[in-house]
Amino acid sequence: MLLSDQDIRNRLLIARLPAMPQILVKLIEHLQADDLGMPELAALIAKDAGMTAKLLAVANSSAYHRSTRSANLEQSLVALGTDMIKTLVISDSVFQTFNSFPHAGSIDLRAFWKNSLTAAVIARDAARMLDYVHPEEAYLAGLLHNVGRLALLAAAPKEYAFNFTALDDEDLCAVEQRTLQITHAEAGAWLIERWQLDSFLADAVLYHHEPGDRLEGSHPLIRIVRLAHVLTCHAHDEAMVLDACALCGIDAVRTAHLMDGAARQVEQAAAHLGIDLAGADDIPQPSAYAPPPAVDPVQKRLNEEVRNMVLVSEVGQTLARQQGESGLLDAMTRTARILFDFESAVVLLENPTGHLLSGAPAPGVARIADFSVSLAKGGPVARSALERRPAFVGGERQQLGLAEEQLLRILGTDSLVVVPLVAGARCLGVLVGGVPAWQLPHCQRRERFMQAFGAQAAGALENLLLERGHARRQLANVAEEFRDASRRVVHEVNNPLAIIKNYLSILDGKLARQEPVGGELSILNEEIDRVGQLIGSLAEPQVPETGPRPVDAARVVDDVLRLFRTSGFVPGGVQIVAHMDGDSAIEGDPDVLKQILVNLVKNAVEAFGPQHKSGGRIEVVNRGHVNRERHLYVELGVSDNGPGLSREVLANLFMPVKSSKEGAPDGGKRGLGLSIVHGLVKKMGGHIACRSASSGTSFEILLPAYTGAGTALALPARALGSA
Repeated sequence: MLLSDQDIRNRLLIARLPAMPQILVKLIEHLQADDLGMPELAALIAKDAGMTAKLLAVANSSAYHRSTRSANLEQSLVALGTDMIKTLVISDSVFQTFNSFPHAGSIDLRAFWKNSLTAAVIARDAARMLDYVHPEEAYLAGLLHNVGRLALLAAAPKEYAFNFTALDDEDLCAVEQRTLQITHAEAGAWLIERWQLDSFLADAVLYHHEPGDRLEGSHPLIRIVRLAHVLTCHAHDEAMVLDACALCGIDAVRTAHLMDGAARQVEQAAAHLGIDLAGADDIPQPSAYAPPPAVDPVQKRLNEEVRNMVLVSEVGQTLARQQGESGLLDAMTRTARILFDFESAVVLLENPTGHLLSGAPAPGVARIADFSVSLAKGGPVARSALERRPAFVGGERQQLGLAEEQLLRILGTDSLVVVPLVAGARCLGVLVGGVPAWQLPHCQRRERFMQAFGAQAAGALENLLLERGHARRQLANVAEEFRDASRRVVHEVNNPLAIIKNYLSILDGKLARQEPVGGELSILNEEIDRVGQLIGSLAEPQVPETGPRPVDAARVVDDVLRLFRTSGFVPGGVQIVAHMDGDSAIEGDPDVLKQILVNLVKNAVEAFGPQHKSGGRIEVVNRGHVNRERHLYVELGVSDNGPGLSREVLANLFMPVKSSKEGAPDGGKRGLGLSIVHGLVKKMGGHIACRSASSGTSFEILLPAYTGAGTALALPARALGSA
């Protein structure tokens, strides 16, 4: 199984990795300050009962040939000597700390600790040869140079158990990178960096597998640990040994001296620490092994594409349900944090003049409402909006503008991901997420998914802004139209009212003379009707039309069905077929058509349920041209032979209602999905209808046929409605 870099680092965060022991922290601080005499050392050790007992036991052992035994700590420390005390404190602290790792009890650690102690002893002796001022720091670096292997074992025991005992060479690092997306050198350095030491210790661990030509001129501690690693693990490789020795300026004679003294010192240290290394050399060290990938990379990419497509469709439906701008913006940032593992996120919207991106109010980030980015002054955030593509911003100060530095502080992070909110040809703003620097490569691999998310979020935002702007314009238009209509009605109604007034006078005279008034009453009725017609004669505004855009529907159908067939999303007992023969050129947007088809095919698949055995069939068919009300359409059919829909569901099919379809895994989302399909079809200037019975369900979609500018309307294959 291959793990992502993000996955293994998340596991490292929760793997109960230990913190550095306090006695070791204090010891390193004193060593680096060069102020650690015997009184300070005794005071430090006296605070740790376990360490005190360990040192007393060693000082009173037969190894020091004491004529009398004493429990006095200071006398024992004097007998041991400063160097031995430092070695014991460092070794025992590390040994006790890392033996408490998860899974340490189920793995044979004898070879690991012998390797670590050998590297520590060689590093300390090499440091003394090079007159490095902190030999104890070199000892600790050698002891910890492979601690990343313990960290990976704790974080991924199942995936790493075999390679924990593998030979420590470049092949192991390559396998770790391929299977876990992180090497044990990187994991060890990451762990040590969490201890926040003012030292090159983490760098020494990180680079201990680097070749000598890359380490020339590096800090002495880095070169010392490289030498210790080579002499410990690759003493038989003459070329590697010569390269590492040359890096430290140590000749063959002194190298032999380092090797000769190491075995005796390791044995003595193990005895003092109570570490059993017997049989450590007999533990086999196989070559590193990477299991073959369980999923074909191409198939995996297709699966991800289909999952992302379906997920984006679901996101669009979720955002479409939000009420009001604050609710939509909150849903956008919350969804982005879940999908892309952002630590925090904010939205910057384009202001009415189109010159600035201004912060949208967000819960817990009050100052973002007063923050803005100039589109004219450049910078990664502005370029992302202008170029309509995501930006990935690291924490390198020399590459950042003031706006980016402010966003890093506002979001409390060290790297940014900028997702433009693009609707059509317009960028409405950007969504800015905060991530750790190590997560940026993972985010970059999901760039297309982020773009699709940004388009869905922008679509929902555009609809909201259009509705809000439309409401304002409608209010102004209603007022203006009311004034115009009032003047027009007053002017026009005066005519029939004048006639009515005259005829009422005539009617009064005739009634007084008892003459027939049938003709006058008829005229009065006609004029009264005319007044009513004038009042109700306001014309509705017409929607402006845009120029036609040709789309090959057959190609879009082929793209959608190909992804579904190869993704594993369709149960084995369900077959998807397409019959798209004939002219399938329509007017519209291919992305909108794709969203329509994805919703319909997805609903058809879910109608069968995940346990469907055999005989399921979904068809997408081009049924040719249709003339409806003197307009030419292409009719597409999407049908299945599933269980069909109930009368209640069918009656409310294109409204966002709960679906009662048995076995539908998404519960109440189908009604909302079909309401969106209905809206998209209408947006393309088309029509949609549904037929359903116990033998299956069929959707008929009429989409405007592309006839070309000025092309005469061809006779249809069949006609619907009035001609």
